[in-house]
Amino acid sequence: MIRALVVDDDFRVAEINAAYVERTGHFTVVGTVHTAADAEAAIDELQPELVLLDLYLPDRHGLDLLRRIRTRPTPPDVIVITAARDADSVRAAMQLGAVHYLVKPFSYERLSEQLAAYRALHASVARLHEASQDDVDKLYALMRPLSRAPKGTSEPTVEAVLQSLRDAASSLTAGELADRVGISRPTAQRYLTHLLNAGLVERELEYGATGRPSHRYRAR
Repeated sequence: MIRALVVDDDFRVAEINAAYVERTGHFTVVGTVHTAADAEAAIDELQPELVLLDLYLPDRHGLDLLRRIRTRPTPPDVIVITAARDADSVRAAMQLGAVHYLVKPFSYERLSEQLAAYRALHASVARLHEASQDDVDKLYALMRPLSRAPKGTSEPTVEAVLQSLRDAASSLTAGELADRVGISRPTAQRYLTHLLNAGLVERELEYGATGRPSHRYRAR
């Protein structure tokens, strides 16, 4: 489980975002705080791996807090969640190392999509010992939004396919996935290929009695 801290000045929004994170699965919310000072104390005490950070905090701007977070010996990753749409804020967040920037308001599906991408990145980095250029390219590709799906696909179906893979007790073939989601096998294969290229799905070979291998898929 990835330990997450939610930082938002609005108590209700913080609770909603925390519920979203818990609902996604593979994450546990270790705390919700509403000021920069409390966020720093919570990071020291709770040691989260991921911080969901609002920029408009009552005692300090979120970018200032992000700057302080990034100076720590082992800083948590940060996803900025804010109503700030100006280019300067986006640029500064990127320069300070935020792994993503979500503009309020957003849907649960959009946050879930980004958390899934982050989880894949987190798992891939944990397994990595020495990186080739191909490894580096794949790591950076993991945080691309799934909404950039190929033409003819839809974000809700992407999420339904990914959720079915997460819920499955074991890996699935394209046909098994198609039955779960209620789509055709070729359609399932198209979505699986997209998720595989995005780094959110792993593919493995299974050899049957005939010796002919089949592809099976699991969420990262």
